[in-house]
Amino acid sequence: MAKANINTQMLTWARERSGIPVPEFAHKCGVSEEKLLAWEAGEQPLTFRQAMQFAEKAYVPFGYLFLTEPPEEGLPIPDLRTLEGQGVTRPSAELLDLIKLMLQRQEWYRDYLKQHFAKPNLHVGRFSANHSFDEIVADMRSQLGVGDHPKRGKWDDYYRDLTQRIEALGILVMHQGDMGHYTRPLRVEEFRGFAIVDDYAPIIFVNHGDALGARLFTLIHELCHIWIGQSGISDGNANTHRQQEVLCNAVAAEFLVPEREFSSLWQHDFAHWQDNLPPLEAHFHVSTWALARRALTLNFISQGQYSRYIADQQAKYEANQGSGGPTYYKAKKAQISQRFSKAVVSEALSGQLMLREASNLLGGVKPNKMERFAKELGI
Repeated sequence: MAKANINTQMLTWARERSGIPVPEFAHKCGVSEEKLLAWEAGEQPLTFRQAMQFAEKAYVPFGYLFLTEPPEEGLPIPDLRTLEGQGVTRPSAELLDLIKLMLQRQEWYRDYLKQHFAKPNLHVGRFSANHSFDEIVADMRSQLGVGDHPKRGKWDDYYRDLTQRIEALGILVMHQGDMGHYTRPLRVEEFRGFAIVDDYAPIIFVNHGDALGARLFTLIHELCHIWIGQSGISDGNANTHRQQEVLCNAVAAEFLVPEREFSSLWQHDFAHWQDNLPPLEAHFHVSTWALARRALTLNFISQGQYSRYIADQQAKYEANQGSGGPTYYKAKKAQISQRFSKAVVSEALSGQLMLREASNLLGGVKPNKMERFAKELGI
């Protein structure tokens, strides 16, 4: 059986890049840990079939295993995350693959709009990072057609409503919690969201691996990035000193929970500060996560109190994750921008776009299921 003349050092790089531990990776390849390590040490050769399977399980192109050294895989958009005051230098395979997919979608949708004689999006870069947060908040509310906060409904209703309003402005909103399978989660510890600025097809991505209540803050934070015309990936760190992140955090806080109104309702004499949250949630119709974040920005609670509360919320969310959920097509509809999905499916069904390419853009919707997905989209 033909042996693959690969660079065995690339095996170790690929496996480590995937973030999968040796025992689990060996199981995925159907071999023992000893044999996997023998492959990586160059002590045992791999067949072409084994090498192709290895690359598939590591989520790298097969050709990478023949390189003399690992390729440079820096983030293609500005990294605004903070870890102990420094940028995060080694992105996961999931994050790299996700951004690559978003850039592919953006490129296709930009070309699609230009072919249909669309004009540049007027909401990209309306302001700069030198403007005040209250100016930006006032303009956002005006363009979205919303008030200071909802008068009824739950915060998740508000999240869906804002998403639809943002999409109506021609800004694509994407969100998912993994890269197509639960074994490839998008880790909240790595990022909460990002924005990719473009004159025609700006994109906001919200990590749905995050606690439910945190997503609302991330959505507005990333919208601010579009408003000031600066791309970036964010981790939502409240201690950041980066100018763009400080501004976008302030915009999200004021947009969701106006300072003057919040301050007048906060009770400083409660034995437990969390007792403020239920009545404030009922008043502002935003998540307790956003309310806790607002209390932190106003120094009503300490960083330690905030961090413990958010960690508890994230732990509860992860513990309550069940196996049930929406159907495949409903999940796809929820994850991918409605504007984008409808454009891709319409072009595919009209013969203007190859079904295989449409499938790739839609994250794996099978070509023979495109009509079924079209019905879910209401096309």
